[in-house]
Amino acid sequence: MHGGLLHLGGNMLFLWIFGNNVEDRMGRVRFIVFYLLGGLAALGAQILIDPDSTVPTIGASGAVAGVLGGYLLLFPRARVLTVFFLVVVFFLREIPALVVLGLWFLQQVVFGYFDLAQPTAGGGGGVAYFAHIGGFVFGLVAVRLFAAGRRRTGDAPLRA
Repeated sequence: MHGGLLHLGGNMLFLWIFGNNVEDRMGRVRFIVFYLLGGLAALGAQILIDPDSTVPTIGASGAVAGVLGGYLLLFPRARVLTVFFLVVVFFLREIPALVVLGLWFLQQVVFGYFDLAQPTAGGGGGVAYFAHIGGFVFGLVAVRLFAAGRRRTGDAPLRA
């Protein structure tokens, strides 16, 4: 049960790209606690927005979003190799994490708004956008507590 295979694949891709650098900053145990608390914060945000929902909230999206929020604060100037598609041609560009993750967060806010504005339209596809938002905000707020005292050599992450 998830928002679809593409959604699940996106979660795993984002966790693979951004999670290892955040884990390096925190250490394994702190990262696991941070990840789990991010999932709980995400669930809390989704329940706060739609407390009467009968649809179960299942998945790791909110926890992964917490990792994204943490990454944004730890490595805002890191460059992320991004794939762009133009009809049938694709090309690669390195984009600052601030831009990539900022646009991702903005997309979640817009989709969440439209999901609230027209809940019967079914446009959400089973995606808990406010869980994404809640997890991301948790990551922004809590990352410094979990990454405190753990510094790698240099300020930039390994290339994402």
